[in-house]
Amino acid sequence: MSLSVFRMLCLTLLVLWAGTLHAADSAQPAASVAASSPAPHPGGPTAAAGANSAVSAAIPVRRWVRAPRVHGRLTAKELGLVINEDDPYSVQIGAYYAKARQIPASRILKVRLPVKPTLTPGEFAAFSKEVEAFFGQRVQGLALSWRQPFAVNCNSITGALALGYDHRLCQNTCSTSRASTYFGGISTRPHADHGMRLSMLLAASDVRSAKAMIDRGVRSDHTLGLRGAPPAQVHYVSTSDRIRSQRRLLFPPAGLVRQFGVEVHLDETDALQDVDRVLLYLTGRERVEHLDTIGFLPGALADHLTSFGGALEPSHGQMTALSWIDAGATASYGTTSEPCSHLQKFPDPQALLLFYVQGATALEAYWKSVRWPQQGLFVGEPLAAPFSRATGG
Repeated sequence: MSLSVFRMLCLTLLVLWAGTLHAADSAQPAASVAASSPAPHPGGPTAAAGANSAVSAAIPVRRWVRAPRVHGRLTAKELGLVINEDDPYSVQIGAYYAKARQIPASRILKVRLPVKPTLTPGEFAAFSKEVEAFFGQRVQGLALSWRQPFAVNCNSITGALALGYDHRLCQNTCSTSRASTYFGGISTRPHADHGMRLSMLLAASDVRSAKAMIDRGVRSDHTLGLRGAPPAQVHYVSTSDRIRSQRRLLFPPAGLVRQFGVEVHLDETDALQDVDRVLLYLTGRERVEHLDTIGFLPGALADHLTSFGGALEPSHGQMTALSWIDAGATASYGTTSEPCSHLQKFPDPQALLLFYVQGATALEAYWKSVRWPQQGLFVGEPLAAPFSRATGG
């Protein structure tokens, strides 16, 4: 990431992020992280605990933001699957996923796409038309069963599918980008309510790792937040890379949150080691070490704030989202082109957790947590929902 650009924009960062986590489908906004009075999540934790003493005094007292109450979630009946017949990985993983989530042939689109990192705008336009013509109003989200292509010029392929391809952003990828009306909202029907067809890549470094990721997602359903169970561990990490650790400004208070069944940790380290029952691991570095010592729960979400975590090829020298998947996470996120210092282009740490613990799928929780997702690539098993209940469908 361009650190000089990052530093120039640090002062504007707080202003840019001053907009609150809002209920997109409600006229009543929620309080921001920097609010001067407690703003508890409905039915959730009350504001408590001061700022981490080791963090800059400029950071306000840590408080929980308010996220809207959400009822229901996306299910397999509302998900479409896209398979690239020119990609052996896609064919094999697509078939495996269709069986695992019982997706019928009527909701499986088979296409022929170049197996390369980036589509041209013309190639994407043709693909997008196929998607729209086949699925229409029948599905709310998509699983894309490949690793490549992951981008459309400077846009991520998931961002372009949801918001349309934005050619202007590619003139300056450090600029602001299209806002997602789905961010922070209550909708469980993103295509019907917002005209956004959310998608996630079933991507891993190889077929074996991808199948394991899918298995973890399926196995995670309805497993967490149960009365009497040990808490899932949430790790928000500030590293020695202070620029890539800017999300620390948005971290909630540390401590046990019994009503959610999670325990929040605010760690100051370059990399966690030998920790278990990890549900959430958010950090900021070009590369994260010791992932082989992390005991991820089925359904775990993990990502690192850096420039090219969503560019699923090694040419940039930065760790990609695939490393999280291979280490045992079930979903991850990264940007495919230089985002600069805009935190709006990365998952909000509180929104991601607060929607997930309400029973949302990994697809919904990740998408609801990113305000400007045009450059962001969503990777993982989209229907993983560890806090859902079996009666929810």
